[in-house]
Amino acid sequence: MARQEQVLVLEPQHELRFRGPFTDVVTATLKLGNPTDRNVCFKVKTTAPRRYCVRPNSGVIDAGDSVNVSVMLQPFDYDPNEKSKHKFMVQSMLAPYDMTDMEGVWKEAKPEELMDSKLRCAFDMPLENDKTHDSDSLQQSVSSPAPVKTEHGAPLPKSATSAALDDGEVKKIMEECKRLQMEVQRLREENKQIREDDVLRKRKVTSVPAPHPPASSSSMATSGVMEEGLSTRLLAFCVLFFVLGVIIGKLAL
Repeated sequence: MARQEQVLVLEPQHELRFRGPFTDVVTATLKLGNPTDRNVCFKVKTTAPRRYCVRPNSGVIDAGDSVNVSVMLQPFDYDPNEKSKHKFMVQSMLAPYDMTDMEGVWKEAKPEELMDSKLRCAFDMPLENDKTHDSDSLQQSVSSPAPVKTEHGAPLPKSATSAALDDGEVKKIMEECKRLQMEVQRLREENKQIREDDVLRKRKVTSVPAPHPPASSSSMATSGVMEEGLSTRLLAFCVLFFVLGVIIGKLAL
């Protein structure tokens, strides 16, 4: 007795295509549809089981339902001169009404109850101009993010999206960084001048035995000037680190 005709609807019907490069896992999707009023058991087999990972590779499709099967091709050294001989077979059968053990059903199935469909495998390596086009598209999508929309479909104002900074904002932040760097440099020079003045003052006090304020008062005054300079430097550094943190935080989003 001849086998029954395949009741499942396969998409694609005859060929699974895998698009390179093949230095990483490449996935093709096989959709199995069940247009009947009966549940259908299925299995997916391949002539190269070590080269592919299939999930799910078996199961039951309810009446009127469908299942997406992911066929994952493992990385390999692609040779354009080598024609693929890999094939897949989708095997199916009508599920018994009282089915409790699917493996047992497959073991007990009669040959005339089984249905199968075969698919070839094809490997496509993108051309150089396709790679360039894909790279340009990716760069454009990164540099020009789509506006975020509300639930009513209206785009949010630009201030509500922090995915990227425009040129004006970047320019302002860079100018602010330069200004803070100049301020830090100026404070360093002032602090250096304060230290030099303090050294000269101490030398004069040592060489001239004229009446002078108590040593403790002079030290306190000098210490106060240096602490003021250090506090100003610390404030400038804090502002600089805060601005840099804002830049990094926005660019990371």
